[in-house]
Amino acid sequence: MSDYGSFPTQPLPTQPLPVRRGAGLARAGRGVAVASTISRATGFARTIAVAAVLGTAAVGDAYNGANNLPNMVYELLLGGVLASAVVPLLARRRGRPRSREFTQRILVAAVLMLAVVTVLTVACAPLIVRAFIADAGQRRLATALAYLLLPQIFFYGVSVVVGAVLNVRDSFAAAAWAPVVNNLVVLATCGIFVLVPGPLTLTPAAMTTAQILTIGLGTTAGIAAQAGWTVAALRHSGFRWSWRARPLPYTWRPVRAAVPIAGWLLVYAAISQLGVAVTMRVAFDHGGVSINAYADLLFQVPYGILAASLLTVLMPRIARAAAVGDERAVITDLARGARYLSTALIPVTVALSLLGPGFATLVFTGRVDPAAARLIGTAVACSAFGLGPFALVMLQMRVFYAHNDTRTPTLINLAMVTTKVCVLALAVSFLPPHAVIVMLSIASSSAYTVGAATAHLLLRRRHGLLGFTAVAAAAHRVVRATAIAGASGFAAIVLTGTTITTPNLAHPTELAAGTLVGSAAFLAAAKVIGIPEIRTARTLLTRV
Repeated sequence: MSDYGSFPTQPLPTQPLPVRRGAGLARAGRGVAVASTISRATGFARTIAVAAVLGTAAVGDAYNGANNLPNMVYELLLGGVLASAVVPLLARRRGRPRSREFTQRILVAAVLMLAVVTVLTVACAPLIVRAFIADAGQRRLATALAYLLLPQIFFYGVSVVVGAVLNVRDSFAAAAWAPVVNNLVVLATCGIFVLVPGPLTLTPAAMTTAQILTIGLGTTAGIAAQAGWTVAALRHSGFRWSWRARPLPYTWRPVRAAVPIAGWLLVYAAISQLGVAVTMRVAFDHGGVSINAYADLLFQVPYGILAASLLTVLMPRIARAAAVGDERAVITDLARGARYLSTALIPVTVALSLLGPGFATLVFTGRVDPAAARLIGTAVACSAFGLGPFALVMLQMRVFYAHNDTRTPTLINLAMVTTKVCVLALAVSFLPPHAVIVMLSIASSSAYTVGAATAHLLLRRRHGLLGFTAVAAAAHRVVRATAIAGASGFAAIVLTGTTITTPNLAHPTELAAGTLVGSAAFLAAAKVIGIPEIRTARTLLTRV
């Protein structure tokens, strides 16, 4: 990849770019972790609210399906380029002459592209919906919602590209708070939706125009507010977004700098969205769109709290180190990230496997159909094994992108999507409908596992030893502590279940007992075994 400053002949700077270490990483990580935790908490509340007002049947599926379309189109056409290319591009340019002007042109070019893509996509809304939904009534509702929701593409893109600028400027927490604004707007929208006159039983045919406008415009308003927050944060950081008119060749020059990597990124996005399209079609055919969406949300909560903040902070560091050829720093950050991820996510994986069904039943019962609540919990428990591989493959992809390699991640993604599609094909062929819904989540976790293993082998072939001996040692210690905690938590659940026979009281009591006993057992075992990463996390938490 070449950027504007070096295209085509200007060499990289001889002095290394500043890479924040130690206390800087801790401070940035703490700020992002706090924002991510609140974001996930409000996001969870938002999901419960949407499930409560729309349910998990035809209306809920139509809404969740239509609300997923902006993500699909955005990722297919622009997401890979903006999210994965902009940070390395800006990181390499930072500190060079006219870097601010380069960033201005990146922003202007991104906004122009986003506007064009959004207008064209909204015009094609009926065709996009028809590709996924066979039922005529559900398709009409989804099309109406798609017209209101597809403008999110523009605001998604603005949030991503402005967030990338903030991250490269070492302003991590500001962008991390933006989803909280979105969640609060959607929560308010759900409250307004309840007050809008309409039928007691929601069906696609019975939804009123006022109800459709409320939920559709309110959801898009949340994404718009998120984008507005990031723009305000960028201005607060001292960066002034200039709209000064410039000749088009100058405005698009940063785009030409990204052309060498854009081709493979677009192929990557196309492969990803093929997997999403297959998943959505299977989910619609089996009535599991909402169930899969809510199960995925529960799966993503620990990732967002424990892993996303680390990846957000590490991406600019890895990009800067790779830009100056400091491979030791790249591998050190990769190993550090993998060690932290294994320490944080192995216990959570076991917790989701044991407590996922009870937690989903407790949270969703009364808001959705009890059978749907049980399916959500079962899907979470059965797919929990993919949490660690998912976080790891996200970290590994960042290492490839930092080295301007977009071909290898695309091939890894091809292996992942192929795995997912094959698992779903087998599930549809041999399993009953309710089991197919659970397999939607299992297929994703299987794909993450294949992706992480493939990426590790390719990174090792390219860079040699990756420091994963220390990662394996840390994981071994955590597995020992987690085994003790899991056995203790399971025993507490069984004992509580045999003691309390009232169903309404048994579920929350079992969940509380398993959580408290398992957590206490893990901390005690970790102290005896000795897991330094736990002490580091405790130190960071006390400083927040």
